[in-house]
Amino acid sequence: MHQVVLANREEIAVQTINEELYRRFISYIDANPRTIETYTKALRQLFRYLSLKGITQPTREDILAYRDYLKENHKPATVQNYITATRLFFQWLEQERLYPNIASKIKGARIEKGHKKDFLNSQQVKAILDTVDKQNLKGLRDYAMIALMVTGGLRTIEIARADIGDIKEIAGQSRLYIQGKGKEEKEDYTILQPEVKTAIDAYLKRRGETNGNQPLFASTSNNSTGRRLSTRSIRGIVKAWLQRAGYNNDRLTAHSLRHTAITLALLAGKQMREVQQFARHTSPAITEIYAHDLERANNGCEEAIARAIFQSDRNNETQISETYKKGAHL
Repeated sequence: MHQVVLANREEIAVQTINEELYRRFISYIDANPRTIETYTKALRQLFRYLSLKGITQPTREDILAYRDYLKENHKPATVQNYITATRLFFQWLEQERLYPNIASKIKGARIEKGHKKDFLNSQQVKAILDTVDKQNLKGLRDYAMIALMVTGGLRTIEIARADIGDIKEIAGQSRLYIQGKGKEEKEDYTILQPEVKTAIDAYLKRRGETNGNQPLFASTSNNSTGRRLSTRSIRGIVKAWLQRAGYNNDRLTAHSLRHTAITLALLAGKQMREVQQFARHTSPAITEIYAHDLERANNGCEEAIARAIFQSDRNNETQISETYKKGAHL
């Protein structure tokens, strides 16, 4: 026999939270496949937790305990995603009068502003590109892909979704139309610079592929030759070349190429609005994080403090150095 509770002044039967309700919710979601995949993964985590705890009729306290469990085992961004999915699930349950919304207004994890990935300077980017061996198909592909990512600020998902036919000549420009993050259509584009277009053409010529529906960047491995690269594969390819060029640390990843593009645009003097448009940021606040990071890196406070404390020592070191240099010529 079900319990009955009052929610929004209406009686709702408290049912057992089971896999059937989970499947009904997933089928109810009207979103793109990637979003549905995200919700599916998040709710599997919730059901796994409830099963381990033997909970079939969770309370608000159970959801709060679940959040604390997530915080101990996952990064803040992951916790935020999982709790968001949980809130939407219980909101839907209440709308369907299947279960009270026990997750209402439960917050996820605090996500600090700023970037957890580093960017590269122009000399470092050139060093990475120079490392790539362009004598074979894989090298031609990797060179073209990295050059495109770092000049166009593309995300790995945008690279993975790109087709050969997405390259179009418009008003004297070579454009690659892209399906951006959270988008269903290829409505945004990046302008291919001559060096990048030449690199892509050289790769496609060696590959011998002209079908517009084929992926722009394809696998060269024996088991999947010609198939579309996954985002995981793209991340692995970029990371491998970063390491070969001598840039091997956890804060440098494929996404660092996007950070690099945006940062170099700001350093070149481009206006915030221009960079926001280029990066396809939905909010100027996201672009401002990059500007803030640059301002912080160059504000000179540490140097000013050190000079105030160690100025006499620095002057003495300079005098000793100058005296040594003079003596060296005697």
